[in-house]
Formats: sequence, structure tokens, C-alpha cells
Amino acid sequence: MTNTFTPVQIANELNISTTTLRRYEEQGLLPDVPRTIGNHRSYLPIHFQAFITIRSLLQGYDIPTVYEVMRKIKNGDQVQALWLVNNQLYLNQVEKQRVEEILMLIKNADFSKYRNVKMTNAMTIGKVAEMAGVNASAIRHWEKEGLIVSERDKENGYRIFNVVELRKILVISSLRKTIYYIENMKELLKAFELQSYSKIDQAFQLALQNLNEKLVTQFKGAAQLMKYVDFYTEEDRTCK
Repeated sequence: MTNTFTPVQIANELNISTTTLRRYEEQGLLPDVPRTIGNHRSYLPIHFQAFITIRSLLQGYDIPTVYEVMRKIKNGDQVQALWLVNNQLYLNQVEKQRVEEILMLIKNADFSKYRNVKMTNAMTIGKVAEMAGVNASAIRHWEKEGLIVSERDKENGYRIFNVVELRKILVISSLRKTIYYIENMKELLKAFELQSYSKIDQAFQLALQNLNEKLVTQFKGAAQLMKYVDFYTEEDRTCK
């Protein structure tokens, strides 16, 4: 394997720009980069693997997490970096379980309880947000887009939601990462109201498929991460 790489060589290999490589370096995601006599960057195999790792992780993890993982590894905190990745895997599993729970809830046509919490026809926005696992701001946005409606408490003017609207919120919260367009979501909610559960089932199956694909992508990123960590492990062995 080549001992050194130019920015152009790595950029061409990974099909990205040299500007992107510099940005990663400026963000503190890489080990210190040596320079040639002419002050040009001279990347080593560890840097090449770092770039591969970043690009692979970005396919399955959010940008802040990827950047924090790379910075922790650079600072010698590999274990905490791995825990960050593990937490993202856990969140994906939690999302999958939630989608499966709501799909089962719909199939059983039992909307009296969700996760042992009784549904009523006078639930606050905070309550439904907690049950759906989303922020109250998301619910207000969905109402603004006409996906759901609320009533107002006559005493304090606060939003209150009934069971029907909570059902919609649970569906939206489960499929929001799969169905990107408001009009498509409106059509799906209409099918839900008409008890056309075959369309609902198809949408949920697609959501589960996306989560499965995300899991595979996350593990591919984790595999590249372990190759990167191995550079530091080998370096530690050499120093001993």
C-alpha cells in the first residue's frame, strides 16, 4: 500500500472534493496531517482510513454524532466513541420497536391504551407528544399543515386532543421519516380514517424496511470505524 497520498488521490478515490477533505480536517476530525517541504498536505494510511470512516458513518449516522465520534478518537477516547455509535444503534432499535408496536395497535383495533397509558378525549399537547415520542413543536407543525386538528380548552385555551387525533399523531410519528410529502401523508391518514388498513400496513412495512436498511448501513460504518481504531491500537503497540 502507498505510504502517502495527495489530497487529489484521496478525493478521486472517494469521489468527493478536496474542499471536503480540508473541511473535515478543519473540523478536527483527523489526526494531525504532515506537510511536504513545499507545504503540501501529505496524507498517511491512517488519514485515508479516517476519510473512509467518515464517509461510511455519514451514510447511517447523523452528522453531529459522526463528528463527535471522530474527534473523540483523535483525542484518544476510542471507548467513548464506540459508546456513541452504540447509542445510535440502540435508538434505531427503539424506533423499530415503536413502529412495530403502533402497527400492532392498529391491526388489533385497540386504541384504549398505548404503552399502558390510557387514552382519553381530552389530552394535552404535552401528553400526546410524550406518548408519540416527538416534540410538541412537531405536533403544532402537523396541525398547521392540516394533518391533525385540536380543540381548545374552554378554561385556559390550551390545545386538547381526542383519541382519534392521537391515533393520527402516532401514525405520523412512525412514518414521518418514510413519507416525506404532506399530501402523501394526508392521503394515508384519509385511508386510516376509512379503515383501509392495507395501505397503512404497506406504509409501515416500508418504514420497517428502511429501518432494516439503516441498520445494515450503520454496521458497515461501524466496521470501517473499527479498522480506523485499529490504527491507534497498532500505534500503541509500537510505542510500547
